[in-house]
Amino acid sequence: MGKIAIITGASSGFGKEFVKLLQKERELDEIWAIARDERKLRRLQRQLPEKLRTFSVDLSNLDQIVEFEKVVKESKPDIKYLINSAGYAKFCSYYNLSVKESVNMIDVNCSGVVAMTLLCIPFMRRGSRILNVSSLASFQPLPYQNIYSATKTFVRHYSRALHVELGQRGITVTAVCPGWMRTALFDRAKIGAKKTVNNFFGLTEPGRVAQKALRDAKRSRDISVYGIYAKTAHAASKVLPQKWMMTLWMMQQRF
Repeated sequence: MGKIAIITGASSGFGKEFVKLLQKERELDEIWAIARDERKLRRLQRQLPEKLRTFSVDLSNLDQIVEFEKVVKESKPDIKYLINSAGYAKFCSYYNLSVKESVNMIDVNCSGVVAMTLLCIPFMRRGSRILNVSSLASFQPLPYQNIYSATKTFVRHYSRALHVELGQRGITVTAVCPGWMRTALFDRAKIGAKKTVNNFFGLTEPGRVAQKALRDAKRSRDISVYGIYAKTAHAASKVLPQKWMMTLWMMQQRF
């Protein structure tokens, strides 16, 4: 088995942008695209067939991840990139979500990232790169996105700490922290709740964010933040009390 990239959440949005970029990488023999929706994966295969191999895996289901791990162990690939782009969000109050939906968000955004990372590390060598998609939401607690922002904080802390641990092996881990992007996440996250996110300040194209994330990963940076708005929020979170940050967020969203 040759050199490959594995991308979760690859069938659309941010993940799909990484597929496009990595298809240009000459060193890669294959790109393994993972998503839950088989229909979207078939469409991706038609649109971007070069080097592409698709897998339908529900990252909230550990049994399905274990089945995918068997494929990796049998193939014994040289994994040059792992990009954990799959994510799940709902813009609403806690009472608009069931227990199942709430736990599922944690499973996809946290457990899925950890499981995919740990199963891929044994097949990585010096120069391999892991990109875990966190968020601008990781910089502060966010009322009416409380679980989502908490999961993305986990991803950011996990990635930066793992970057230090894997540094001895020459493997880098980058926490990618985008702000608002024009992706299908909005369609899935908006559920018509009375209190929901209304202000998407700094909205940008996912392709630009993906390009910067790959550049930062190749420069061995442990965090990638794109755009003036996101960088300003990142800087503010380092100096302002979290209560102030939450107050500013509430004012911005007119809650």
